[in-house]
Amino acid sequence: MTMRQKIRTIKDPFLAFLKSEASGGVILLICAITAIILANSPLGEGYDHFLHRPLSLGYGTFSLEMGLVHWINDGLMAVFFFLVGLEIKREFLFGELKTPSAMVLPVFGALGGMLVPAILYSLVNWGSSTIGGWGIPMATDIAFALGIMTMAAGSAPLGLVVFLTALAIVDDLGAIIVIALFYSSQMEWVALAAGLAALAVPFLMGRFRVKWFPAYLLCGLLGWYFFLKAGIHPTIAGVVLGFSIPARENPKASMLHKWEERLEPWSSYLIMPVFALANAGVAVSLGALDFTSPLLWGIGAGLVLGKPLGIFGSVFLIHKITGISLPGGARPGELAAAGMLGGIGFTMSIFIASIAFTDSGLLNLAKFSILLSSTVSAVLGTVVFKLGKRCNAEKEDEKLVATHTLKNT
Repeated sequence: MTMRQKIRTIKDPFLAFLKSEASGGVILLICAITAIILANSPLGEGYDHFLHRPLSLGYGTFSLEMGLVHWINDGLMAVFFFLVGLEIKREFLFGELKTPSAMVLPVFGALGGMLVPAILYSLVNWGSSTIGGWGIPMATDIAFALGIMTMAAGSAPLGLVVFLTALAIVDDLGAIIVIALFYSSQMEWVALAAGLAALAVPFLMGRFRVKWFPAYLLCGLLGWYFFLKAGIHPTIAGVVLGFSIPARENPKASMLHKWEERLEPWSSYLIMPVFALANAGVAVSLGALDFTSPLLWGIGAGLVLGKPLGIFGSVFLIHKITGISLPGGARPGELAAAGMLGGIGFTMSIFIASIAFTDSGLLNLAKFSILLSSTVSAVLGTVVFKLGKRCNAEKEDEKLVATHTLKNT
């Protein structure tokens, strides 16, 4: 394989992913706004009743009955997490996380962007019954973040876009670990063992290069069912199944690349919008919202302050200590703006909130804070990118004027 072919092997899937996620972010925003309008309209009660309407699937012993919103969050989102698993595996095998040197900045940026928000939330909610929501501000919504960056910073270095993408993927992996360890109910060990056994089979099939996808799908469905019964959040089965899919460097011969390519449009244009329609509907009644609640301020502090501080601070510190260049040769202001866009938590934050809080009042308040904080983060990141772009243009003009003056003299 020539060097050009190798570059295309890495670059083409990333550019397709970026295009899908960025455009999907616009649709996601429209669906979120639609859900908010529905929740605050005369149709609000019917909207809520429809989402919680029981729906039974299966037969006999293997039948399940859950509300529609739970089927979306536990079932449909498992497909999204399967895609996340594929993306994480691809990045570690062939992408921006392939080498230790390439991993340094995204990994440290993600760790800082998870730990600082969690710490700020915990400090604000210390001693309160809402302390269990510390995982909510740890997440970054890659679709929204890339969508805003594409619109706000069309001239941003590609390396910075790649950095934010890799950071969000590591961030997703961290969120998955947090959900598995801290947001799963008391475990049923027999069901857990059955789920792990079901998900071990695809790894064996992968070792023998089995490419018949229905066999993987069957194992994934069994793993999902037993994880649900075990008390482990069933979407984790989707991630594990994604890790098991065989991969090759050549996308045309890679089962992983093929299914990632097939599922990306479904994730961006169906699964995520449906999730937004089902979960973003917050009945905004200013009189009913408790603006003194540490829950509201903890999420706000974590997303609006903690994310940019954690991402920018950790990356800039590593840059100063090791001398590693900032992503794509970005200026500190551009890195700070990217960190602010990391505060757009939306999808994963709402997902964790729906697991953390069963009380409808607390969940509604958490969603309101997530939507408000994500909006503030998006606005701040956009403004900083625009100001930086304007300042850079003015500096370039000054240089041109100075150079022209020197030539004339």
